[in-house]
Amino acid sequence: MKFRRITVFGGSGFLGRYVVERLADRDIVVQVAVRDPEGAKHLKTLGQVSQVTPVACDIKDEAAIRRVVAGSDAVINLVGILAQRKKQTFKALHVDAAEAVARAATDAGCKALVHVSAIGASKIALSEYSRSKAAGETAVRDAFPAATIVRPSVIFGQEDGFFNLFGGMARMLPALPLFGGGKTRFQPVYVADVADAIMATLLDDGAAGQTYELGGPEVASYADLMELMLHEVRRKRFLVPVPFFIGDIQATFAGLLPNPPVTRDSMKSLREDNVVSDDANTLADLGVQATAMRTILPTYLHRYRKGGRIGRASMS
Repeated sequence: MKFRRITVFGGSGFLGRYVVERLADRDIVVQVAVRDPEGAKHLKTLGQVSQVTPVACDIKDEAAIRRVVAGSDAVINLVGILAQRKKQTFKALHVDAAEAVARAATDAGCKALVHVSAIGASKIALSEYSRSKAAGETAVRDAFPAATIVRPSVIFGQEDGFFNLFGGMARMLPALPLFGGGKTRFQPVYVADVADAIMATLLDDGAAGQTYELGGPEVASYADLMELMLHEVRRKRFLVPVPFFIGDIQATFAGLLPNPPVTRDSMKSLREDNVVSDDANTLADLGVQATAMRTILPTYLHRYRKGGRIGRASMS
């Protein structure tokens, strides 16, 4: 399927830069719908002159959504949050906004819609985050039945909010918590692989109406991931098992911060594994070879070593 113009919602985020770059490489005109176009000006350099254009759009304003979707051949929705703040709620962004984008894509006659959800999305999930992701998927499919849904596990890469968070904590703290004993399983996926998968769904007519779960080549427990991170930052830190009920209390107070590292809802998410289902469509079905964490983590976690990139090799 050929596309001339694609609108990307949430394109200024972590995953967005990689998606926009791949679209630009295909000579597609990219319109990036964001709250702050000035803050997204760096995306312009990913394409030729005037090929990538950030435009102002309030994702909660259906009229604004329709304006930016008009004239597009396809739409990609990357919008998502991990913690709720005032009007930025899971329902507002993961459900209502996702539905509005899908309706606008249908009414504009778009050929394709790619909606990024998350592994663990389920109407019976423990966390409100995962339940809202499931509700969003349903709303999108009702409005645009041929939508392709992509469910990544934890995404890692240069600007991620997972390994960078714990790398920063390891630099400052003598110990790191293992909520629930660190037994929760994850299947971290490289951000570039997710972007390649999204691009592949646009190029494959058979991806329409399908759901793909994206995970890396390794399934690892939360404790295993902390050990791997500490190995890469070359620091010895205590890993302290913390019962979930204690974590809930800590999350209550952390939730008062502007950018909480953990919330009560994310503690609920940690009670469920975050891995690709046995019967799911995967990266392999899209022709994307999953990249191992050990290939990528050393390229950016070195910043948390003692001395940074040129820090001594011994553990500290």
